[in-house]
Amino acid sequence: MHILWGSLIMAAGLFMLVCGSLKSKFIIYRLMVARSKILWSENVHRFYQITGAIVIIFGALVAFGYI
Repeated sequence: MHILWGSLIMAAGLFMLVCGSLKSKFIIYRLMVARSKILWSENVHRFYQITGAIVIIFGALVAFGYI
């Protein structure tokens, strides 16, 4: 079960990382950016790149059973 949840967490992190890198116009990403722009202003895409990488690492730890 850890592998399933870890994979799903890693997929969410990958989504954030890719969309942040491409500055995607996907509707879900645009909604997330609109909320985050209040705090992060122009650095919002870099914020999603960094947090996406952190979420991927966390998902890998869950998948391998370290957490």
